[in-house]
Amino acid sequence: MVRAVVCRTLGAPETLQLEEFPSRDLKPGEVRVAIRAAGLNFPDVLMAAGEYQLKPELPFTPGMESAGDVVEVNGAPGVAVGDRVIVKLRHGGYSDEAVVAPSQLTPMPSTFDYAEGATFLAAHGTAYHGLIDRGQVQPGEVLLVHGAGGGAGLAAVEMGKLLGATVIAAASSEEKLEVAKARGADHLVLYSREPFRDAVKRITGGRGADVVYDPVGGPIFEESMRCIAWGARLLVVGFTGGIGLARTNLLLIKGASVLGVRAGEAVRKNPALGEVRIRQLLEWAEQGKIRPNVSHRLPLEDYSAAMQLLVDRKAIGRVALMM
Repeated sequence: MVRAVVCRTLGAPETLQLEEFPSRDLKPGEVRVAIRAAGLNFPDVLMAAGEYQLKPELPFTPGMESAGDVVEVNGAPGVAVGDRVIVKLRHGGYSDEAVVAPSQLTPMPSTFDYAEGATFLAAHGTAYHGLIDRGQVQPGEVLLVHGAGGGAGLAAVEMGKLLGATVIAAASSEEKLEVAKARGADHLVLYSREPFRDAVKRITGGRGADVVYDPVGGPIFEESMRCIAWGARLLVVGFTGGIGLARTNLLLIKGASVLGVRAGEAVRKNPALGEVRIRQLLEWAEQGKIRPNVSHRLPLEDYSAAMQLLVDRKAIGRVALMM
């Protein structure tokens, strides 16, 4: 029997249920993975509430990424029983096993444990697509990262520093900022201590940020337009704080660009982008240059509490469910 978290009615995390199902036989070309850990992402919460752009047919199992061991293969070339793999999903990760195509598997970095493997590609893949494909961050530029203690933000801090940017990390607690500092942030901004737009102007001598990485949205996005440099790129990554409104006069005055960041959809439109991205991420991971920060590891049956950590913004980096 396979355990899985099931969404039968759209709503808050506590409306989901942990259920058991028989494990089905593999079709030709499929692979069975025993999932050891599943990564949580804020879109999982939104999807369960019916508030995400992807709306799976009910019932469904949340979870966009997981990691585990290949335990059965039915004519799938390039995959072998015993392989440690990351499983890429649109949903279905909160489960004991996944039945997938080989194209959904990525070798897990040898330096990672299962929780790190299960929390790697969504956040770091989004950071890569945002900073490199969309933002085109250059060495010496100033990168402002909002929500720098969250999964997406912390990955951007780490990668921005790797790309040679001067990184300003903005977050809601001293604890989150300490982790951001450990991951390479050059300057720390506590939202409650000082208006971040004032802090950015102070840090940059009035020049402003060249790139803004924003997974928060709402008023954060609106105020970001007031502390940008000429030619700045504002990266719209998410909306945990609500939908922001663009003041087009501020964008015009600074010759700025607003760029949407959809890492998964970009790969579906252009698979070659994903091949380059994963190859580089795996290389950096093996070299020890990037690594998820997993602040909480909870058993599968605590899925509701784990999801609530994201809602309450208590996670620092990533949260994983352990099987």
